[in-house]
Formats: sequence, C-alpha cells, structure tokens
Amino acid sequence: MSNIRFDALKMAWEHKPVMVEAPTEKASVIFAQKVFTREKMKEYIASNILDELFELMDNEKTLSRDIANSVAIGMKKWAMEHGATHYTHWFQPLTGGTAEKHDAFFDFDSEGKPMENFSGSVLYQQEPDASSFPSGGIRNTFEARGYSAWDPSSPAFVIGDRLCIPTIFVAYTGEALDYKTPLLRSISAMNKAAVAVANYFDRNVKHVTTYLGWEQEYFLVDESLFAARPDLVMTGRTLMGHYSSKNQQLDDHYFGIIPERVLAFMTELEIEAQKLGIPVKTRHNEVAPNQFELAPIYEEANLGSDHNQLLMSLMEQVARHHHFRVLLHEKPYGGVNGSGKHCNWSLGTNTGINLFAPGKNPYQNLQFVTFLVNVLKAVHRHNALLKATIASATNAHRLGANEAPPAIISVFLGTQLTEALNQIKKADVDKGIIINAKKEMKLGVGNIPEILLDNTDRNRTSPFAFTGNRFEFRAVGSSANCSAAVLALNSAVAEQLTLFREEVDGLIERGEAKEKALFSVIKRYINECEAIRFDGNGYSDEWKEEAQKRGLDCETSVPLIIDQYLSESAVKMFSTTNVLSPAELESRCEVKWENYSLKLQIESRVLGDLVINHVLPAAKRYQSVLLEKMMHTKQVFEAREAMALNEQDASLVRRIEAHASAIIADVDKMTKLRVTANHIDNQRERALAFHDTVVPIMEDIRKHVDELEMWIDDQLWTLPKYRELLFIR
Repeated sequence: MSNIRFDALKMAWEHKPVMVEAPTEKASVIFAQKVFTREKMKEYIASNILDELFELMDNEKTLSRDIANSVAIGMKKWAMEHGATHYTHWFQPLTGGTAEKHDAFFDFDSEGKPMENFSGSVLYQQEPDASSFPSGGIRNTFEARGYSAWDPSSPAFVIGDRLCIPTIFVAYTGEALDYKTPLLRSISAMNKAAVAVANYFDRNVKHVTTYLGWEQEYFLVDESLFAARPDLVMTGRTLMGHYSSKNQQLDDHYFGIIPERVLAFMTELEIEAQKLGIPVKTRHNEVAPNQFELAPIYEEANLGSDHNQLLMSLMEQVARHHHFRVLLHEKPYGGVNGSGKHCNWSLGTNTGINLFAPGKNPYQNLQFVTFLVNVLKAVHRHNALLKATIASATNAHRLGANEAPPAIISVFLGTQLTEALNQIKKADVDKGIIINAKKEMKLGVGNIPEILLDNTDRNRTSPFAFTGNRFEFRAVGSSANCSAAVLALNSAVAEQLTLFREEVDGLIERGEAKEKALFSVIKRYINECEAIRFDGNGYSDEWKEEAQKRGLDCETSVPLIIDQYLSESAVKMFSTTNVLSPAELESRCEVKWENYSLKLQIESRVLGDLVINHVLPAAKRYQSVLLEKMMHTKQVFEAREAMALNEQDASLVRRIEAHASAIIADVDKMTKLRVTANHIDNQRERALAFHDTVVPIMEDIRKHVDELEMWIDDQLWTLPKYRELLFIR
C-alpha cells in the first residue's frame, strides 16, 4: 500500500464530518446580512438621493455622478461596518467565471493624512485590463483599455474583507466583453416587446420581468483523491477510468439520505449563501453517486444569474473546509449522469400575472396561449442558435447521455396542451372548441378554453420543456454562465413578440376584431412551428431521423454548432433587439472556438502525461511480474506442465502488450495531430481540427487504458478508480 492511490484512499477514509455550528437565528433573519439591499440603503443614504436612485434602478435610467458620490459614501460606511477593507468591481468576462481586482479603501487626504476613501467615480467606473481577458479580436494585446461600470440593479455585497460591486465589462470602443451587458440588453428588449403584446389583454401592464430559477447539479469528490487524479485537477473530468461495477443502476442514491459529511458541507454552504442574499431552497442527492443538486427560489433573471455565478465560487470555497472538491464539469465520469444547470424561465407582469400560467378564465387563457405559441415560434425559428448557446467542449460529453437531453432542441408540452393546440390549429376561427379534460372546458373569447394548471407531465429527455407555468431549458451545462442561454432566449422571444404585434396590428387596422386577429395569427403560428413540438423519447434513433426530416438542427460538432451565432437569422435577431452587434457576435464565436481548442489541447496533453507516467509503467511492471512468475514456473515444473501452467499468464502478457503498443502508437499520433492543429491560425479551423482529428484518438486511447485497468494488478494501479472516487463519503 505504498503508491499514491492508496495513500489518498487512506486520507479519504480518515476525513470526518466537519462540525458546522447551526446559526442561532432563522434563515429569514440572516438572509442578505452581507448585501447592501434597498432596506439598508435607507439607513445609509439620504432620502432625497434614494428616490432618484430607486427610480433609475426600476426604470433603466442613467445614473448621474452626483448620485454615485452620495451612494458611495453610504455604501463604504455599511461595508466597513461589515469588515470590508477593500472594494472590487465584480464582473463576468467571457472566461465563463467571475473576475475581481481588489483596491483598499486606504488613501491620503489633501494634507497627506491617511484616510479611508471611496468615491462615486470609483463606484461608477473602473478600468480593468481588457487585453488580458478573452475578446475575440475586439481588443488587441497592445490595446489594454476596457471599462467596468456599476450595475445598480444588482446589489453590492461583502465577502470576507472586500466589498463586491456587480458591474458590466465593455471595451474602450463600447462592445460587450462580458455576459451581463447583453443579458441586461435582452431583458430590456423582452420588457418592451412583452408589454406591447400584454397590453392587448390589460392596459395596466407597464412592465414585464424576466424570471430565472436555476437548478445547480454538481459532484463532490474527496480532496485527497482529487489530488491523486491529475486529470481531475487539470481538466475537471476523468480522461480515463473503467466503469464501476456498481454505479447508479439501482437508483438508490437519488433522493437518498444525504451522507453526514456532505450534509455538513451543504449546511455551511446554505448559511453563507443566505447571508449573501441567495435564496437557496432545495437540496438533495442526484441520480449518480456523489452527485447532488441545489436550487433557489426564482428571482429576476439578472440577479438570479449573478447569484448562480456567486454560488459556484462559494461552493469551491466551502468545499475545501470539508476536505471536498466540487466538480462542476458537465461529465466528470463516464457511464453515469452528467451535471446540468436547468434554467427555469418565465415572464411576469407588474400586475402580478405569470404570462406562462394558464388563467382562471378563457380570456386569460387567450393571453397564456398567445405567449406560449410565440415562444414555440421563437424556439423553432432559432433552435440551432439556442443549441449554440449551450454547446461547449465540456457539455458535448453530457448531451444525449445518461438522462441528459439530446443535442437536438425540441419543446415538450404534455398531453393536454398538445391536444389544445392541435384543436386550435384545426378550429374555425368563428366556432367554439370543446376539449375533454378533468373538468368541463368552457368556451370563451377567441375560442380559447379553460386550461388546467399543472397540465403537463415531465420529460427528462426534452431539452426545453413546459412545466406548468414556466419553460425549463434543461440542456444548459453545469459549469456554464446562465446568461448565455437566457439572453439568447430573451432576444429570440422579444423578436418574435414584436413580429407578432406587427401582424396583429396589421389585421386590426384592416378592420378585424382584436380577438379574431389574435386567434388568426396564433392558429397560423401553431401550424408553422409544429416541427419543434415533440413529447416522445429524445434518446431514440427514430427521433434523430424524425428531427432531421422536420428540419431541426441535428449537428453534433461543437465548432460547427457555434457557427449559428453568425447565421443570417441570428445576426438579424440580435441586431434588431439591440442585444449583440455583428462585431460582438463575431468576437464571441472567436472566443468559443478558441476555448474549445484550448480545453482539448490541455486534455490531450494531460492524457499523454498520464499514459506515459502512470499507465504504461504500471503495465510494464505487471508484465515483469508475470514474466518472472513464468520463469520460476519453468524452473519448478517439467517443460510440458510448465507450458500449460504459463499459458494463461502468457496470454495476459500478450494482451497487455497489445493494449500498451496501441496506446504508444496513439499517443504519438495524438501528439502530432495536436501540434498540427495548434499551428492553424484560424480559430474555427483549429477547433474543427481538434474535433475531427484529436478527439477520436483520445477516445481510442481511453478504451485501451480502461481495458488495462481491468487486467493490471490492483496493487500496481496508481490512479484512484471509479469505485473509489464515486463512493467515498
């Protein structure tokens, strides 16, 4: 028991649950203690300033520097009372994570005396080095200037000794270099378009809010075992590893009793999350061993996205207190569930109506069906683009495998809604509709019947499912920034609602009654977007064939999927909604292609190192053991008997040699292909080269390595195995 694997296992078994002291106060009391909320603003900012500040926060008005100075004074005082000595603009660059540069409140006054200072100009705007973050060509390395600017709609918070100020991040020339900027633009576009349509039904609707409720899946692994797997350390996933005899096939982990050590981690995480204003609500064991899920109460989409980014960082910090590492990779282990981030998306009005909730009367259901069908139309029109928003080198391993949705975007509605739309599609505009359901369906305005709440089942194979009063975008990856998917979805639906409004207004101007005009356009849309609706098994080969016949995008190559950002329809949609300019779209594609290549470059290098330094030495050592045993057998037994006794060992030596030789040849080939790909200047072509040439070789190497793991003496294998990684508590 002298190799690193057994040392790591010994440490893992010795780790005991870390005692977490329960808070003396209820969650409702500690919630948002470390957040500069509106209530706290009332204590630290003058009332005359507050009115103007709240007005700009609620109505997207421009922040004046005078207000910024007054806010900065109060914010600094509050932050210092909570232990802050530094401040930072907290933003979300195209790396996929968050970024922050800490500056001390410490300064000198005009007389040279030391003081704590925090001005409105610093709160309002700072200048991070834009050339050091991914920009996709918008910034050259010699052009460093970029700006982060305060987002007042997302409250500041304190972590440790620093005041964190959520900000956007843009180039010197104005283009977005982050996720937040286009998300905010898309929220504004959605508000404008949705209000215009909602006013057909209620003129009191002045604002429509986009809501987001994410469900964060993740794995935990003991830190000692994590450290003994260089592939986990460097890439976040196991590049090799034979499947464990027992994994998730018994479904005994799902919703099971949470292990004590994991529960201690969850408890501390929830306490710290609540203090930061993250409304965590649900926790449970997921399907795969050592896989878990956390979900909050739904929030406004910008704040919800910020909270998810903050939570992912918080998870990493808290996990270390409990001798765990968090794995947010979409597929850290082969053969078991990957991890997603289900994004539940909905729209709500200032009048308290959820636009995706079936109404209490036929007229409200006309509104419900109007928004439902427009979402279907938008998703149908931009299904390829929506897939591009969730496509990555990491998520490619997850989609279509072990309960993850397939890499084909379709919409699940459920039996009742599907039947309702089918009947509307066939109906005469001037006649009523009768639908059989749990109770009588009434006829009403526009021939839209009453529709029951919770009218759908759930389909785990659907990437975009309607689940009663919201849509659940299930294809988003665990490590992804929610904003990428949400901003595209907002933009697509905003574009569609605008087109819908134009069509309906055109009919009304020609003398058609409003309800009839609405119904006529809805009926046509149901026919036009029928191809996007699918309630069956998304895993089946039949569906893949059917989806292709329907004209849905079935591409599986990530570099080619990314092309959809630059499709004519996507460029037009993002431009007309003012969410992303053509230059910003091009830059994001460049970043995505480069990120894809770099991840595979790293993975292939790590795989080569593991094979050379761990796998092949173990294979050679075991061959030597077998050959030595065969030599001793010849010395003890007669030639014929020795030959018979040695045949099994000889066969095993030949088997190991065959796999080892194949691995050596493949690693050599992979290295040459990687070098060739690295020398391609065009980012898209480089990504394609990695996808088409390097990935298949990596998969072949893994097959040989996993076979060797099964045949080599367990005492000689130096890397923790799946049965150890997945079942250590």
